[in-house]
Amino acid sequence: MSKIKILPEILSNKIAAGEVVERPASVVKELVENAIDAGSSRITVEISQGGRSMIRVSDNGSGMGRDDALLAIERYATSKIYSDPDLHTISTLGFRGEALPSIAAVSKFTLTTNDEQSNTATRIYVEGGKTKQVDETGAPPGTMISAEQLFFNTPARRKFLKTVNTEMGHISDAVTSIALAWKDIQFRLVHNDRMLKNWPSVNDPLDRIVDVLGREFRSGLYPVSLKGSYTSVTGWISDPGITRSTSQKIYIYVNGRFIRNRGIYYAILDGYKGRLMKGRYPVGVLFLSLPPAEVDVNVHPTKHEVRFSNQRALFQAIKNAISETLQPPGWQVQAPPQPRVEEPLVFPEKSPGPFPQKDTAKTFPESPFDPTIPEMRKPAGIKTQPGQPADNEMDPIKNGVISDIGESKPPSGEQAKLWQQPAFSQMAVIGQFHNTYIICESESALYMIDQHAAHERIVYEKLLKQRRKAGVHPSQSLLIPETIELNYRESAVISKMIPDLVAMGITIEPFGGNTFIVKSLPAIISEKSARALITEIAETIVDSEYAPGLDETIEQCLILMACHGAIRANQALSEKEIKAILEQLDQCENPYHCPHGRPTLIQWPIESLEKRFRRTL
Repeated sequence: MSKIKILPEILSNKIAAGEVVERPASVVKELVENAIDAGSSRITVEISQGGRSMIRVSDNGSGMGRDDALLAIERYATSKIYSDPDLHTISTLGFRGEALPSIAAVSKFTLTTNDEQSNTATRIYVEGGKTKQVDETGAPPGTMISAEQLFFNTPARRKFLKTVNTEMGHISDAVTSIALAWKDIQFRLVHNDRMLKNWPSVNDPLDRIVDVLGREFRSGLYPVSLKGSYTSVTGWISDPGITRSTSQKIYIYVNGRFIRNRGIYYAILDGYKGRLMKGRYPVGVLFLSLPPAEVDVNVHPTKHEVRFSNQRALFQAIKNAISETLQPPGWQVQAPPQPRVEEPLVFPEKSPGPFPQKDTAKTFPESPFDPTIPEMRKPAGIKTQPGQPADNEMDPIKNGVISDIGESKPPSGEQAKLWQQPAFSQMAVIGQFHNTYIICESESALYMIDQHAAHERIVYEKLLKQRRKAGVHPSQSLLIPETIELNYRESAVISKMIPDLVAMGITIEPFGGNTFIVKSLPAIISEKSARALITEIAETIVDSEYAPGLDETIEQCLILMACHGAIRANQALSEKEIKAILEQLDQCENPYHCPHGRPTLIQWPIESLEKRFRRTL
């Protein structure tokens, strides 16, 4: 008896559905893309229970006749490609010929369509891949497809669906990503008979981008335009001052198709090089136009991933387009001054950047060392000349413990007391470097303190102590309450978090739809932007299954609050303010690292400096 058998058609359809239909959002994406290919100007997406109960997509496109409608639910049937060359020059969104039969194989599927040339519409009902009913009905020109009880015949797949809010969040993201690229089409998104979004057609693509991303972005977006022989790059990118903690607000389109590509993300960040803090991402919408033959869109069933025949040229074009947009005409990058042998070594001056700010730099004494010298970065333990110290002797942080900050060393052979707190306040302040680092000295070492990281640790421990002591943070009412508009997933998370946020001193209330109003902030950060704080909290927590009162989530919120409440880099400080930071560091339980784990200071013991300058051997 043969061990190898041909699978039944229904079973093979279920396997194909596993590739195409990952979750309800996959169904929405496939149906909306087909509606766009049909030339629709209005598309309505109706959802019940996050897609578990019902998904319905209706459009006013070209529609189909009876024969075409019956063929459309057969595997490998399509109107998009006819020959092998067509497969390599695909210019439509939907093309695989598997979407409709795959969806019909795992749902109770209804297709109603009218091609304008017929007097009546065609209605086809399919249940679990089996056609149950075909009849005529009345319907306007266009197509309406319903998928009810998704995965009803594959309980294992249905069991792995997430909560209603999570699945609806993915659906909202799918519709949002498509709507951004098709300004001429009206999109409506309805959940449980409640209108979530209504994006009317517009003439200016920026109007659609602002409508989708939020009105606060309008003044902070710069147009991108670069046209070459291989590709053209157009769209909008944010000012370097407008950033997010994740790359979720970067939208990339290739010939109208929303994609995700790690190489393009790197190219975008390269274009912002030197303008963004580490771990921060810009906001942007980029449209890439390439010859269809240069793009392979048949890489993945969901079509989110594509391949490029000349990706190096594409990435370089993206980098150049962004870099030129951020660099105003006539501005030239100044090369840092090179140290000369006959002159004392000094730090290179900071370049002005594309968005010059008021010069608030202070004058400091010349630095006794230059970390840009190659010898300073040699592997630990390697000596280039007799008598030269190994670099581990210059390591500012030894085994994670900062030594000798205004306190005496223990006698030889005696272990240092781990509970001894450093006396930051006893160090002499030399000044600021680049308005970012505080330079201090003690009797036996030179210190450089990251003012943002240090103050972040101070604010975080204050917030943590207040929570441990009282459970509720004292808040300060805002003079003008701030309204914040979020997307569906972020809105769902913040709605659940309201009790915890109130306990942390943030008074926030729903304000209709996905909009919230913030009336107060913790007193320690009351002068900061509520919008930026709440947006980052939502973006950070959105991918986790939030549970009220969860300690890990609350701690993450406190860290974000401390980050937003801390003084920033490039901020000039008075000597009094610097002294206050040093005194408060003395009171911290862990003054050596910020809440994110970055070091707050580095040090150079005088012995190591003297060895480096060959004063001692």
